[in-house]
Amino acid sequence: MTFWGIAALLYHLTSRLTYVFWVGRVLQREERTGHYARAFGEAAGFARFKRSAATVMNNDAVSFVVLCAVTHDTFPPGVSRVLLIFVGVVLTVVGLGMKLWARAAVGADRYYWRDFFGAAPGAAPAPVGGPYRYFRNPMYTVGNVHLAGLALAAASLPALGAALFSHAAILVFNHVVERPHVRRLYGI
Repeated sequence: MTFWGIAALLYHLTSRLTYVFWVGRVLQREERTGHYARAFGEAAGFARFKRSAATVMNNDAVSFVVLCAVTHDTFPPGVSRVLLIFVGVVLTVVGLGMKLWARAAVGADRYYWRDFFGAAPGAAPAPVGGPYRYFRNPMYTVGNVHLAGLALAAASLPALGAALFSHAAILVFNHVVERPHVRRLYGI
């Protein structure tokens, strides 16, 4: 791999780890101490967090696209480029479509973890509409296959490895941060 490929890979891995660890740590601290809500008020604290989280999440997305662009065409010779592009596009459309559908089902506030910022116990339970009727966690499962799709369409082996790492990291985030919160808050 070239110097720029290594740099792009490190950029993405750092971006994903920042997303998972920073967002996870802030959310756990908010649940434990109400730091943002106490310092800025519930609504303003959430708005401040949401802006920061959106920046971190957008950087993570950009870092992955950069990785795909810098490390494109690194699959072994003989792998059908047409097949890679076709499968890549299908996975990208399915993943992004699932993310959009899941976000529409939960709304913008819940997408950015609003219920960590002062939601009363017994508030609205986890969503049951949209893709949540069919999948326990469509956002982090099917909704992340777009990463592998982009890597395949770019024929990038480093990006495919990073996609698997990124998918695993967000599932760990869900298991360690979100699921325990949802169980405590909603009893499910």
